[in-house]
Amino acid sequence: MKFGKKINPIVLFVALVFAVTAMMGARFLAPASAATLSAAEAETLTFMREEEKMAHDVYLVMYEKWGAAIFANILASEQRHMDTMLKMLTKYGLPDPTAEMGTGEFANEDLQELYNELVARGSVSLNEAFQVGVDIENTDIIDLQNALAGTTRRDLRTAYTNLLEGSYNHLQAFEKALAAQGQ
Repeated sequence: MKFGKKINPIVLFVALVFAVTAMMGARFLAPASAATLSAAEAETLTFMREEEKMAHDVYLVMYEKWGAAIFANILASEQRHMDTMLKMLTKYGLPDPTAEMGTGEFANEDLQELYNELVARGSVSLNEAFQVGVDIENTDIIDLQNALAGTTRRDLRTAYTNLLEGSYNHLQAFEKALAAQGQ
């Protein structure tokens, strides 16, 4: 078989480099699957998504009850935390435990019970609402530290570290609010 034109080796080389790059890029850009996470990592990630929702929902109720700006500010931050966890769930192909859940509704029974308790406590007084914020953030800090200890995955470690920094900031804000109230 004879071709009429000879293929330019430079064009052939560029086409080959492009093809190899495209194949490798597709492999690196493809979403990760749940199979790449250990069962413990998947469970922790799923729990952290729902725990962030629990904090968000408590702060929403406290803001509606007391109108204190601190709850509105931290509520917005908790939404970003929830979004971060959703991105990780999506990346790893895991279902969102908060899908189809309204405010104050949780798949995890322990979080449902905790939410109910915290809303009841925070509804007693503004000072108690600030203390609920302290308790939520202290719990979140412990859970995020445990999540960090349970993974070596860079993306999860980055997400958990960022959330941990946010929780430390929230804790400090609630402690200042309590101090301003003389507590």
